[in-house]
Order: sequence, then structure tokens, then C-alpha cells
Amino acid sequence: MILENGVEINESGGEDDSYVVAGAILSCSSGTQLNRLKLPSSHGVYVKDKPQMNVKDSVLNVNVMPFGRCFSPINPAVQAGEMDIEGVMKAPCVPLLSSQWTGGKENVLVEGAPALVNKCTLMCTLGGCITIEDDGQELGGVSVASPAANTGGI
Repeated sequence: MILENGVEINESGGEDDSYVVAGAILSCSSGTQLNRLKLPSSHGVYVKDKPQMNVKDSVLNVNVMPFGRCFSPINPAVQAGEMDIEGVMKAPCVPLLSSQWTGGKENVLVEGAPALVNKCTLMCTLGGCITIEDDGQELGGVSVASPAANTGGI
């Protein structure tokens, strides 16, 4: 762990929670594609010059994009969908997300909401569980402009 602007950063990818930033990689247990977590405008808190996310960053088509095709058996669209070449019923992914990410770091607030950490999950009411595959801290590119320098730690 290193400390940057008063924030502990997990560089090892080990068991410790790590803060999630814009551009993190997401997956859905019922989706066929990965995608990146997006942030239209920064909360004003940065980790490694990347905008930090909070548990409220869970809005469909703003923060979280569809995951390709859905194969959840409880999704009505899948039940009425097409069978792929492997015999699995699928339909375009159109998530119905729960209110916000669960498992945030309650004692670290980012713009008034718990910080999003790598172990958080977001449920789709159509049967998928969205997880964070990579916190985004070491990935190239983000979905908002990075600051010239870190401004405002926690």
C-alpha cells in the first residue's frame, strides 16, 4: 500500500480493498461483454490522477453500460430470445439496476457518498451480478478528463 493525498492505494491487487476510479473494468455474471465504468464529471477527488467513484455511480447508460448479450434465465427477454450456436438462449443486455453499489467504504466519503471499492457489487433485477474486475488505477484512459495534478484528497 502507498499513501497518496491521504488515500491508501492498493498496488498489489491482493485481498485489501482498493478504490475504484473512472475507467474501471466491469463484468456481469449474465452478460457476454466487459465494459468500463464511466463518470460524466468528476466528484473532485482523484486517485493516481484519475477521478474516484462512489456507490451512487450506478446509473444505467451514464455510469454503467450494457454488457453485450444477456443469458440470465429469469430475464423475460432471454426467455423469448434467440438461441446461440452453443444452444444458449440470449437477448440484448438491457440492465435493470438496483439503486446503487453495495459494499462501499462507509468511512471514506466521495462527494457525500461511500467510496466505491473493488469488492462492491451491483445487482441487476433481471438476474445478473455486476462486479469490478479491475479498479482502473493502473489502466490507460478514463471517461473524464484527468486533472493536471491531484486536487483534493480524502
